[in-house]
Amino acid sequence: MAFGEFVGFIAACMAISAMSIDIMLPALPLLHTDFKLTDPNQAQSVVVFFLIGNGFSQIFYGPLADRFGRKPILIVGLALFTLAGILTTAADSFAALLAARVLQGIGVGAPRVVAVSLVRDRYAGARMAKVMSLAVMIFMIVPVLAPSLGQLILMITPNWHWVFGILVVAGIAMLVWAAIRLSETLPPERRMPLTPRSIYSAYRQTLTTRRCVGYMMALSIIFGAHIGFINSSQQIFVDVFDAGRSFPLLFAAIALTTGLAAFVNAKLVRRVGMRRIVVTGLVAIVVINVLHLGIGLTGHETLFVFMLLQSASVFTFGLLASNLNALAMGPMGHIAGTASSVIGFISTIGGALIGLAIGLMFNGTVTPLNGAYVALALASLIIAYYTEKPAQALKS
Repeated sequence: MAFGEFVGFIAACMAISAMSIDIMLPALPLLHTDFKLTDPNQAQSVVVFFLIGNGFSQIFYGPLADRFGRKPILIVGLALFTLAGILTTAADSFAALLAARVLQGIGVGAPRVVAVSLVRDRYAGARMAKVMSLAVMIFMIVPVLAPSLGQLILMITPNWHWVFGILVVAGIAMLVWAAIRLSETLPPERRMPLTPRSIYSAYRQTLTTRRCVGYMMALSIIFGAHIGFINSSQQIFVDVFDAGRSFPLLFAAIALTTGLAAFVNAKLVRRVGMRRIVVTGLVAIVVINVLHLGIGLTGHETLFVFMLLQSASVFTFGLLASNLNALAMGPMGHIAGTASSVIGFISTIGGALIGLAIGLMFNGTVTPLNGAYVALALASLIIAYYTEKPAQALKS
């Protein structure tokens, strides 16, 4: 692939996961009604179970991608994702739907791991962060449009099964694109043997490399805050602000800030440095959400205030995600597949569990979300700051 198509393909690999989450947000009330769920927060489980399957699968895809190459593993994962999508459309119970969502998450773990590995095979350092930022700029079209697409489908037919059917179409499209256009980026001489010793060695290197572990944990924690927002977003806009059918448009407006952040990051990362952006961004999230928390506790929360300050938080998260991931992957080029899988596993599972906890704390206000942002950003800042020696604190 030429550079432009390669960036677009990486963006699509990233976007298929985001689409699998965001397209169904407008359908959560229907799931609550159709399956007669007792807790209004329970429908959020379709997001969390998907992320759990996604996270656990990545721990296996990495070694497989390092042994057999990127392309065959990607194709197998996309095929599994497509099959699981068919099962979600046929689910006749909430338990069956959650099981299919776990399987769907397992399938989409392959493009998550392979996308980062493909980029790391071709680029490193700030150049890698720039490619990831450009990919994020493109992929952000999906979370912006996905809730509106889901809402449009529900306006045509009030049946959540059709919403999941779109994911089957997306899976087939990605399968065809990968099979026809993707070239293998891992030559045979760089492939690792798939033996217990080699796998253990790769995992051990990843989990004992201070820089990788530190930035991976910082990423996991701040990602949890972002998942908490996604889990709670439908209830916040509908129950707190009575936004009704405007929810997809309001969610899209906030999601757009992540794409803007990726554009800004692509311009800044070479001049400013990844680490300076990370430290500054985490400080900014703390300040923004302390202000937001104070406004909410004093009874001055409005839809305009929420849109303004939550957009600022999501914009800052957009600056953080690609840089934290690139910093964690930096010293792991020789085992990029395994390192990517470990980072994906820990950040996704950690983020999903933190996001689940935030979602279950929803109490009809935005206070639990804002308080969680403050605590989690502080924890992430402390970890990121001390990952490297203080003398190197502002160097990438």
